[in-house]
Amino acid sequence: MNRLLTAASATGLAISAIGTASAEDAAVMRISHQLPPAHHIARLVDDFAANVEALSEGSIDVQVFGANQLFGPRDNFPAVAGGDAEAAISVNFQWAGSVPAMNVTVVPYLFTDLAQIEAFPGSDAAAHLEGLLADVGVRNIAWLYTTRTSIITSNGRPIVSLADFEGLKIRGLNRIADAGLVAAGAAPTAMPGSEVYQALQTGVIDAGLTDVSAAYSRRYYEVQDFGTVAPLFSVYFHLYVNPDWWDGLTDDQRAAIEEASAQAEADSITVTEEEAAAAFDRLQEEGMTLHSQTAEEQAEWAEVIVQPVVDAFLEAAGDDGQQMIDLLGQL
Repeated sequence: MNRLLTAASATGLAISAIGTASAEDAAVMRISHQLPPAHHIARLVDDFAANVEALSEGSIDVQVFGANQLFGPRDNFPAVAGGDAEAAISVNFQWAGSVPAMNVTVVPYLFTDLAQIEAFPGSDAAAHLEGLLADVGVRNIAWLYTTRTSIITSNGRPIVSLADFEGLKIRGLNRIADAGLVAAGAAPTAMPGSEVYQALQTGVIDAGLTDVSAAYSRRYYEVQDFGTVAPLFSVYFHLYVNPDWWDGLTDDQRAAIEEASAQAEADSITVTEEEAAAAFDRLQEEGMTLHSQTAEEQAEWAEVIVQPVVDAFLEAAGDDGQQMIDLLGQL
């Protein structure tokens, strides 16, 4: 039975070696992720876990550790690669250091069309990234589309024109994505989503940058008055596993995970689009004043922020980066 375990029991499990036997001789699949329970992808992961257990007829015991109970965002990859957890879910822009090509989706306005997103799983673009992930020691299992609708939140005044970025202390993502914010005059500080609320509350940063669903689930409306919604970039959470653990499964167990993964990928598109629309309304109901970026504003922003991000991305990712831009352009 799938179960969300407590942080205390998570600590004990984290130090145990990977194994494929439980009391019922089931293969244990511990999944670590950073998302709060209310986030739509966290709920999707719970559905995935239940689906794996059903499809495997109970031969895989999936244990989900959300909200950083098992490992933090920066530790998930080394934990899975090193064998301290069977699986984890990370956001694609967290790979800036080890797999910089994973940051292709943060190039502003490059990959935000729904038709592209629907075509991505199973594409040559996805396969290329999966090969790069394999090179650093993890096997990718599923691409969970999370957003193509960004929101920049603020207090006192909305962030609408490029001039509004001047001197703004804003939540950043990583060096690549932040190059555009710097070009606009902002001072970004990269931090995981779990740390942003407190940073906004205490004034460490002035403005948030996240997707509209996360702005609602993380209750940004309690500490921010305004939000500008824009199709800046797409973000994926993706599920990956330890290759040795994967190889130790039976063919039927791997097939069960693959079937559940395909279902989760498809469901992520439906639920993400629904949640984005609902979150927009909910944020307004909670008192935030929202502005949807116009085509003219997109053109104004793009003229300043796109090229610095492309330059930083290609500097980091090299030929793999250019190949990813080309592959996404073919979707």
